[in-house]
Amino acid sequence: MFGQTTVGANGISSANSRMFRYEVVGLRQNEENDKNNYDIRNSGSVFMTVPYNRMNEEMQRITRMGGKIVKIEPLTTAEAN
Repeated sequence: MFGQTTVGANGISSANSRMFRYEVVGLRQNEENDKNNYDIRNSGSVFMTVPYNRMNEEMQRITRMGGKIVKIEPLTTAEAN
């Protein structure tokens, strides 16, 4: 696949180590996130750090929660820690 490099016998892929930061606005409390132990703030941006291999799942979850992704940026190794 494009963007993935398998190295060695362990199959370590560079895709698994890449992290991205989503800036999300408009999240609202609903039945999807009522299971959380905290309320979601209606105003302002929320920042989420997501591994490359979970980007699509996280986008779908954000959409179900009524959010809108306004920015996606890759993180360097130093920023992800």
